[in-house]
Amino acid sequence: MPFAFRRQPFKALYLTGAIATLLLVRLPFQVIRNIVPAWRPRRTWSLGRSVLVSVYSSFIEILYNTSLLSAPALDDAAKTPDPVGFVWVQPTPDLIVGDVREAASVNKVESVRIAGFWSGVKDADGKAGQKATATEKVIYHFHGGGFVMGTAHPSSGPVKTLFDGFFKHSQVPRIFALEYRLSVAPPFGSENAFPAALIDAIAGYRYLVKDVGFKPENIIVSGDSAGGDIAYALARYVVVNTLPGLPAPGAALLLSPTVDWAVTHDGPQSSMVRNTRSDFVHAIFTSGYTVRALVGRLPPDAVATNAWISPASRRLAAPEGLFAGFPRTCIVAGGAEMTLDPMRTLRDRMVKDMGDEAVVYIEVADSAHDFLTAAWHEPERTNTFKEVGEWLDSL
Repeated sequence: MPFAFRRQPFKALYLTGAIATLLLVRLPFQVIRNIVPAWRPRRTWSLGRSVLVSVYSSFIEILYNTSLLSAPALDDAAKTPDPVGFVWVQPTPDLIVGDVREAASVNKVESVRIAGFWSGVKDADGKAGQKATATEKVIYHFHGGGFVMGTAHPSSGPVKTLFDGFFKHSQVPRIFALEYRLSVAPPFGSENAFPAALIDAIAGYRYLVKDVGFKPENIIVSGDSAGGDIAYALARYVVVNTLPGLPAPGAALLLSPTVDWAVTHDGPQSSMVRNTRSDFVHAIFTSGYTVRALVGRLPPDAVATNAWISPASRRLAAPEGLFAGFPRTCIVAGGAEMTLDPMRTLRDRMVKDMGDEAVVYIEVADSAHDFLTAAWHEPERTNTFKEVGEWLDSL
């Protein structure tokens, strides 16, 4: 059962035992298990990387047996807006329409004030969030974390590593990262189910266009892991709904997007099975927590049949035309990812609807999940950032 040791004193006892086991048993075992290249998850991997991926997998397993990492308190961040580039984003209930509005009603999700963080170039006074110039591009980013953990705060290691790569390898001067609401499911309560994150993303998009003054064609919606799913959903939402003064963004950048939460790509030959040792997302899927947190009061099969949640699901009734009118897109996938097969399905569906010229697909052999956020994942990280940077600068 997930989070079986969430309460004290069991949490402390479990953590003590789990950490001791990791250091004294699992770590030495993984060193021995991977000491010969032929025994490693990938022959090209070093001993260090092989052991590190295994240790990270154990760390996530420990989280899902105790409690997830919480995001920093926004009220605390608001007290020190600089140098973290903190801003408030106002709610946009009038922009929530159609089946997303219906899902929000079922799950009792409202549009609320949220926050975001600016990174990159500031104004002459050193303040962030200045008005956009006529030709300025911006990356509008959503962090990963399975919809249930993570943060957009610049102090976050994955965020900093990712943004450093963007700034080093592209000419995009600013990034706006949204602190969307995280979904919660029992045993921690029940709140912010679908479409909470999408509603927040819509508000952030309006903020960039209306308040900061970016032209929609100069906005690149971006996300890694679960954030890639949010970026897709935002782009599609703006495409299929006629929102006053909010046309579609110029492009979408999806980094290791998690786009099949129902795991409909299964079987012994699936990437979920064949890449088990070379990735670390097992507990996220086996716990079922994200699925329960997302679905909320919606029918249980919504995770497989709702195209807003799982656009690569094999159980979608009519995936044809799902990406009609979608902006130019770049998908980055790791060849060692457990969720590789759904990303290939996403690519194929996009190409069918949009054409080959509108879809750039970068699959990096022997790379684990969300490797662009991992400073240790070299040289794949830098080499891929160079490709992504060229694509960004070509827009």
